[in-house]
Amino acid sequence: METIFSVENLLALVTLTVMEIVLGVDNINFISILASKLPLHQQRPARQIGLSLALITRLLLLLSISWIAGLTQPLFELGPWHVTGRSLILLGGGLFLIYKATTEIHEKLEGAEHTEKAVAVTTMQAVIMQIILIDIVFSLDSVITAVGMANTLWVMMTAVVLAVGVMLFLAEGIAKFVGDHPTIKMLALSFLLLIGFSLVAEGFELHIPKGYIYFAMGFSVMVEMLNLRVAAKARQPVKLHQRYDTTK
Repeated sequence: METIFSVENLLALVTLTVMEIVLGVDNINFISILASKLPLHQQRPARQIGLSLALITRLLLLLSISWIAGLTQPLFELGPWHVTGRSLILLGGGLFLIYKATTEIHEKLEGAEHTEKAVAVTTMQAVIMQIILIDIVFSLDSVITAVGMANTLWVMMTAVVLAVGVMLFLAEGIAKFVGDHPTIKMLALSFLLLIGFSLVAEGFELHIPKGYIYFAMGFSVMVEMLNLRVAAKARQPVKLHQRYDTTK
């Protein structure tokens, strides 16, 4: 028991939980943006289902560490590029994020004067399927981080459960804040573009330190907070196109 709850394991648990929460912010952004396409009464259940699926995916991957290790073995080579299962998943996930963020930005800013006619109805099932696809990519990144930072399975699994619990608690507040501030929503979509690009780079074995990415994201949010504060009483905020009347 003393070995299990050693200082080393407890420090690893705290550190890994914080890291998992930081990595999970991207997941919350994506889930919140997808859920906002649904009618208001379906948005909260969609976020909760999405994060619950993220938890299940992470735990299943942690229980399949040997399979995760196998994903780093080269399948074939294309010149200097050693193609692995992990690189293919990251590449596919990154391209999906870039596509999704680009189409969302277009829809919100250009898409429609005739939204009701031009846009197909989004169903809960369609949103959940998209959440599942991207959860696999974010979960893979999260689990690889966990395996790299801790050597004990219970530490990794506890950190993942705690992190998803925190994300469930914060998800509604983050979604409401993003929904109430169109410029923040555009920033969130831009962050998804940035994350998508970094995943594509990782897929091609070009490592971009995450510290640089999170610093850029944090700095952008800080600047926008100042802009919102200065402009709060000066003018009415821009209203983005919505699929549904969220005031009902």
